[in-house]
Amino acid sequence: MKQLQAKKTHLNRRILSCALASCLAMVAGGALAQSTGATLRGQVTADSAPASGASVTATNTRTGLTRTVQTLGGGNYSLAGLPPGSYKVDVTADGKTTSKTVTLQVGQTATLNMSVGGLPETATTGEATTLDTVTVIAAPLVETKTSEVSTYISTKQIESLPQGTRNFLAFADTVPGVQFVVSGNGSATVRSGAQTANGVNVFIDGVGQKNYVLPGGVSGQDDTRGNPFPQSAIGEYKVITSNYKAEFDQLSSAAITAVTRSGTNEFEGDVFWDRTSSDWRKPTPAEEKAGIKARSKEEQYGITFSGPIIKDQMHFFLAYEAKTYATPFTVTQGEGAAPSDIPEQFRGLLGPTVAPFQEDLFFGKIDWSIGQSHLLELTAKYRDETEITGIGGVNALPFATAKDNDDLRVDLRWQYSADRWINDMHVTFEDSNYEPGPVETGNGYILTRDDNDENGGRRVLAAGPGENGQQKGQKGYSLQDDLTFLDLEWHGFHTVKAGFKYKVIDVNAVEQFFRNPQYFYDIDESTTQPYLVRYASALPGIGNGSVESRNKQFGIYIQDDWEVNDKLTLNLGIRWDWEESPIYLNYRTPADVLAAFNGPDPRASDPNQTYAQTLALGGIDINKFISNGSNRKNFKDGFQPRLGFSYDLKGDERHVIFGGAGRSYDRNIFNNLQLEATKGTFPVYSLKFNTPDHPCTVGVDNCFDFDPSFFNRATLDAIAAASPNAGREVFMLSNDLKTPYSDQFSIGMRNAVAWGGTDFNTTVTLSRIESHDGFAFLLGNRRPDGSFFEPGAIRESPFGFGLPGFQSVLLGVNGIETKANALALQIDKPYTQQSPWSFTAAYTYTDAKENRQFNETFSLDYPTLEGYGWFQAAGIPEHRLVLSGIYDGPWGLTFSGKYTISTSTPYYYVDDTNSPPGRSTQSVVAQFEPDSNFQQLDLAVQKNFIIQDDVRFRIRADLLNVFDERNYNSYDLFTGRLSEPSGLNEKFGIETDGIILPTRTFKLSAGFSW
Repeated sequence: MKQLQAKKTHLNRRILSCALASCLAMVAGGALAQSTGATLRGQVTADSAPASGASVTATNTRTGLTRTVQTLGGGNYSLAGLPPGSYKVDVTADGKTTSKTVTLQVGQTATLNMSVGGLPETATTGEATTLDTVTVIAAPLVETKTSEVSTYISTKQIESLPQGTRNFLAFADTVPGVQFVVSGNGSATVRSGAQTANGVNVFIDGVGQKNYVLPGGVSGQDDTRGNPFPQSAIGEYKVITSNYKAEFDQLSSAAITAVTRSGTNEFEGDVFWDRTSSDWRKPTPAEEKAGIKARSKEEQYGITFSGPIIKDQMHFFLAYEAKTYATPFTVTQGEGAAPSDIPEQFRGLLGPTVAPFQEDLFFGKIDWSIGQSHLLELTAKYRDETEITGIGGVNALPFATAKDNDDLRVDLRWQYSADRWINDMHVTFEDSNYEPGPVETGNGYILTRDDNDENGGRRVLAAGPGENGQQKGQKGYSLQDDLTFLDLEWHGFHTVKAGFKYKVIDVNAVEQFFRNPQYFYDIDESTTQPYLVRYASALPGIGNGSVESRNKQFGIYIQDDWEVNDKLTLNLGIRWDWEESPIYLNYRTPADVLAAFNGPDPRASDPNQTYAQTLALGGIDINKFISNGSNRKNFKDGFQPRLGFSYDLKGDERHVIFGGAGRSYDRNIFNNLQLEATKGTFPVYSLKFNTPDHPCTVGVDNCFDFDPSFFNRATLDAIAAASPNAGREVFMLSNDLKTPYSDQFSIGMRNAVAWGGTDFNTTVTLSRIESHDGFAFLLGNRRPDGSFFEPGAIRESPFGFGLPGFQSVLLGVNGIETKANALALQIDKPYTQQSPWSFTAAYTYTDAKENRQFNETFSLDYPTLEGYGWFQAAGIPEHRLVLSGIYDGPWGLTFSGKYTISTSTPYYYVDDTNSPPGRSTQSVVAQFEPDSNFQQLDLAVQKNFIIQDDVRFRIRADLLNVFDERNYNSYDLFTGRLSEPSGLNEKFGIETDGIILPTRTFKLSAGFSW
């Protein structure tokens, strides 16, 4: 186990002040730094008249942090950059004083009007009370006058709602249009609208956690059962599905902005442990068939400790969490095969199995409030996990991947607060690594049902050592700064933010797939003699599939939040982002590749026809992809205008119309860009063996008569060394590559309504989001006449017509698009001390389309993306409803529940019904939509015991998937062919054994707090 160590350094205040003042003089703004800070604003009156020059002081009731401002001529005031929490607000005017306590949320702009000697006009009052480890002061002030489509997730929800994992992002799906997606292997991501998880960015304490190398949006969240951050260290967060503030960058869908917990003036701690196991859950469908359950378990445990270093000035917070999993998976044969078709030595691999996982999460924070003007925060997070993944479906345990995943993030923040302006600066460091490799080494065994696909056909079972081999990561520093001017008077009041972020990030990748040779066997021919072997070998004297790039990023924005009057607020902003990626800009197309393009196409009837001319006949100008190291430019059109508005119908914040339009740019994932370099230095070779069902001409196009020597690595390497280019796929990126972006539009209405003496907040929103310029690889191969398909065919890609002397040509282009129209309805009754229950309802109707299956970067079935047409977006339900509730009952009991129901989502498949035997020339890409809906009800109950003074013990029970709904995510999608004796597959569309976990599961938790 790795450990994170932090060194505390004594700071000389004078030197520190001079250094930070120098930094302030060099900057004029920044990005994101204030996305978590709250703003409290309003008007002070005395004897019903605006009170100018009044003193307004906000004091955090737990940390002692204090901020004071003077009101302007109209009695207006603004207190910005306040850490979320409970504040005692003191107002003094004309020798009179009044005080009230309010709660501010993350990234909130709240209104509190105060009357000297009277009650506040727009706030809920209440005295501070401690409940467990959470201090509840008063109902949070409601933010209604914002153009954003956003929802808050409170500390109470995080701590009380049932869940199977301590991933704080799991509660984001209580927001309309957002899904917390758990895949069949237990990994989880957050999606919004019709876009993939890549478009999401999570900001923690104002710093983006973007993954630049891999998919998943958040660093370290690609293909993992782990959590991105210790849940016990998260205070609360905000989910923004349409953003019209220019401060948010590197996203094209949802922004999630979270704030971490801080220490207080009291020493506090908490220890927790929870567990479930195979004895506490219902069996999966595969386990029911096998008559035995895989021995599985899930344990989570951790500790937090916090307190003062200097009362009212300096505090610390420490958190540790761990997860130990043994997760059940099901291995089953595919493509309509029966267990009896599997060789006897591999049949024991079918059925239930488990995959281990271990994660350790550390977090530490020190905050130092130096007077009323300076706030310093130093935070560090370290994540370390190991797991076995890639099991389930047709992948058996020997084929699995052993993966290490670690992530280190350090953030030093300095906030300076003046009377009418505030500056927020962050200096950050990050180091993330992702290293998946095969569990075993040796020769792989892949059983297929082949359709003349040179890559191995459709897999029935992968039973030997696996093909994975990668090392990828990002490491670097950033400086970001944000300068905010408050209450500028001109035709109303303006809050102006301007900012920049500069980042230097080293990104790296090692691609060594097929280090273990993979032997392919046709289930309908022989399970002992392969018809194909695929393996990789380093290209002699050139490289080993690794690449590094020092990328530089720069972003700048300006934002004006203009309060025109007490009813109309406008949000006017624009940002610009730029990135330099040397691996893309400086890449040179190899000379031997250029020679092959300019050389003759041996398949053409004209001996003088070059392969470049063949491609031109097919509509491809290869010169648009050939790089000489200086003809590529950075994408410089990343201008993102954002316009939002809110109109308070009566000026009392109870009925507000809001909306906006804006553009947001994301990033091209380095994992795609690096393939141009890595695939050319660690090529994958395919050797075909002449068999009756897979005939080839021995001595031509890598065809051999099989003999046992081909099972020896030395034989394979000798063949690769003799013809090193024979296995090289040629990846080429467009010289005019653009950055993906989305255009967002929305209009809606918020209402504060009273029903039965209880206040509810309701929102209805209509939105449209269009995403453009998504990245895809197209197949650049063409037949001698320039055609993609053979005459009369409507499908079957020309894999046998690649670059002479090489393998296929893959062209990286922009073009993947999505469009989603949505109607969102939300009802929220917040939890308060005076009314200790909460309820949320989030309904979303979505009409979403996509021109390529989401997460499918390789688009090799048609010559262009237009060939796919538009389909219903996979994984996006048309109707989705999420209900959640919390109730503090008698005897120290807290009850909570969450219910999710959504309509089914489509699955893509290839309809081979009308294709000839062994061919796919007449197949089409189609969609299948199951009849069943997704449903899951989770319940929890917690009992609190007071042991002594502030020492408490709690025990909790969660029952997940109460009704044991079988939410299948695996179906038999093999259609069969009318032209073959077996005909059509009668099992098409019938669910197989894969389901979305959990089955009905009981989880027991216990903990102490003090």
